[in-house]
Amino acid sequence: MAAPELLSDEGYRADGRRPAELRKIRARMGVFAQADGSAYIEQGNTKALAVVYGPHEMRGSRSKALPDRALVNCQYSVATFGTGERRRRPRGDRQTGELALQLQQTFEAAILTQLHPRSQIDIYVQILQADGGNYCAGVNAATLAVMDAGIPMRDYVCACSAGLAEDTPLADLSSPEEAVGGPRLVLALLPASGQIALLQLSARLHQERLEAVLEAAGQACRALHAVLDRVVRERLREVTALLGD
Repeated sequence: MAAPELLSDEGYRADGRRPAELRKIRARMGVFAQADGSAYIEQGNTKALAVVYGPHEMRGSRSKALPDRALVNCQYSVATFGTGERRRRPRGDRQTGELALQLQQTFEAAILTQLHPRSQIDIYVQILQADGGNYCAGVNAATLAVMDAGIPMRDYVCACSAGLAEDTPLADLSSPEEAVGGPRLVLALLPASGQIALLQLSARLHQERLEAVLEAAGQACRALHAVLDRVVRERLREVTALLGD
């Protein structure tokens, strides 16, 4: 797909969306009773699962414990059946290691780690089906899982990607749109404060275009916030009803 084909003459993308429109989102919390928190999310055909354990005592060497805050431990993996390419290892390669570190940095900016000194919080994210915006879907699933675990956060963490079709910013890129190879921006945002937890750009982009792409990603994150907030409120109603019974 060449870059000019990302948008039709009528202004629609290949999957029928407008440039700023998100893919269809489905999400639910509490999918694993054995974990402290868990969540599953679908963004278009991208599917992500997140599981959270903690806060709990440090595992292994207690010398790693931080005296003033909790240690956030993250793992990120892609299921061997989750992509069109055959993967030998779901995690442990360089790319997934870098994404796990990004995930850790993202949630260290959002979780109130100082409330749980000398403890550990484990966040495991697995991409079950990869079709664009994989890391972003993982962040959004992890946000719901952390909230399901009852771990205090400064705000939601909402993540979305954005790119360009000539001069038109596109939000929430699908896999075919990412495959074009143009500049791709990934934003993880704390919507209430506007604080940026993660900002990553895959290629050079002129400042004037960067502002437009960043704004598209920010608007998409705020739209995602509304969706995730509804999911959390629905989960709260379910839990309240179960406690009432």
